[in-house]
Amino acid sequence: MSALPTSGIPFDGGRLLSRRGFMAAGVAGGFALAACSNSKPPAPGSTAAMAAAIVAAEAARPHSGRTVNATLTAQQVEIDLGGPIVRTVAYGNSIPGQLIRATVGDELVVAVKNQLDHPTSVHWHGIALRNDMDGAEPATPNIPAGENFTYRFSVPDPGTYWAHPHVGLEEDMGLYFPVIVDNPTEVGRYDHEWIVVLDDWTVGVGKTPQQLYDELTSPNKPSRTTAPPAPTTTTGTTGTTGTSPTTTTTTTTPTTSTTSTTSTTGTTGTTGTTGTTSTTPTTSTNGMPGMPGGEVGTSDLLGGDAGDIAYPYYLINGRIPTAATTFNAKPGQRIRIRFINVGSDTAFRVALAGHSMTVTHTDGYPVLPTRVDALLIGMAERYDVIVTAADGVFPLVAAAEGKNAVARALLTTGAGSAPDPQFRPSELTRRVGTVDTFTATTAANLGRPDPNLDLPVVLGGNMEKYEWIINGEPYSSTKPLQVKRGQRPTLTFDNTTMMYHPMHLHGHTFQVIKADGTPGPRKDTVIVLPKQKVRAVLVADNPGVWVMHCHNTYHLFAGMETLLDNTV
Repeated sequence: MSALPTSGIPFDGGRLLSRRGFMAAGVAGGFALAACSNSKPPAPGSTAAMAAAIVAAEAARPHSGRTVNATLTAQQVEIDLGGPIVRTVAYGNSIPGQLIRATVGDELVVAVKNQLDHPTSVHWHGIALRNDMDGAEPATPNIPAGENFTYRFSVPDPGTYWAHPHVGLEEDMGLYFPVIVDNPTEVGRYDHEWIVVLDDWTVGVGKTPQQLYDELTSPNKPSRTTAPPAPTTTTGTTGTTGTSPTTTTTTTTPTTSTTSTTSTTGTTGTTGTTGTTSTTPTTSTNGMPGMPGGEVGTSDLLGGDAGDIAYPYYLINGRIPTAATTFNAKPGQRIRIRFINVGSDTAFRVALAGHSMTVTHTDGYPVLPTRVDALLIGMAERYDVIVTAADGVFPLVAAAEGKNAVARALLTTGAGSAPDPQFRPSELTRRVGTVDTFTATTAANLGRPDPNLDLPVVLGGNMEKYEWIINGEPYSSTKPLQVKRGQRPTLTFDNTTMMYHPMHLHGHTFQVIKADGTPGPRKDTVIVLPKQKVRAVLVADNPGVWVMHCHNTYHLFAGMETLLDNTV
């Protein structure tokens, strides 16, 4: 299964296939046979009809006549996180990998060299591309170790996207990079662009993803217990103070307490209160496994548990807080910040000290401009914002929600010094934007769903056994959701569990329906809170068999995944 049938390379019939590999070989092999036959039109509902529909959908996408070429090499590499040197896997020699940038209608031609000792893939997250280039089985076979494959597809919609593998636990490593698709008709109303990639990091400094998963699924793991609430944190950016939400911790490692000190923030020459962290051992020996450092507690914004894993580090653009990257601008300039959360188990609450942010896009699609002080960004979500730079040095802080740790970068527009690396600006506790805050623009509106056409997506699981399912089944025995091309069903995500789940659908976006029935933002990934439902309008306009899953890497690997069969 060395490449897609369109490459002309035959499948390797001597290799045993997993269930996913078997499905992919069947689907892709059928597409290849369809492409070889021109004797008569394919019968509706046949594999040949699906192949023809995928080709027709690609032809109908905008085409600029331009080609963007790129080469990716998935390889073992040493990465400097800003002090710690880690051995990991990456595209090239950096994390994030090199930006790929195109304009609507361009054709991407991306040659991938797999120099790893195991299969990999590249999934183009959020892009409504042709099904057989999605980079996830069963639509696209994985790239075997030591082999190459070229992805080729047109990009139909502008926005902030990213790419990552869709094999095993590779998502919790260093294989990711941003993908930006520019809108040729968009009037630039900003002076600079800043791409901010958020991540939680364990490889090379903590347990491996496989070790974490083995502990989470171990029948001998301790039952969950809670330690006393974490202390509140006094923060400030311009002499003001705020109190961070209280978190209840669950940990087998030292607990982190916060004490207050006074320092100059360097934001507007004023003095604020910042937080420094000290570590004291806990006497508790009962807690969740897979917590190499820090702690995991609860979050009001996430409706309960904040995750399963406390990571050693949280990164912005591949750097730890004590070695933060710096973005330079001038006072008064307008900066477009593109936030991308590539983390595996962490939602981030993000704020820029001394600034408010105007949110302009969710998952690539425009929303009515909305001013916030902070944003909650779940795994795989993207938000675009505009800020007007003040004069000084300002930390951009991404608090790992419910985990009592931060990632950070710096915005420098003038004289000043950066505050303590663990500093938390008061903006984090003010107006926090969540999915319910935003509304798509008229141009991005998907309209009303078809009446009486519902697709239920019931999220279930058992934390003690670490089993995660959709519609009563793990992925190994899933029953695909069925929708016909052109239909407009209502997707209903029904979370029956005690944890939040960022749910992602490949190949499509959907529009959230707010609790009052009004239209919300366009999304391809949405947080579904515990014991809550999220309804959304889906337009089934991209033929193929598509994956839908929780974007918590460990929930996905444990089976929280299903398929959407967008038939002809």
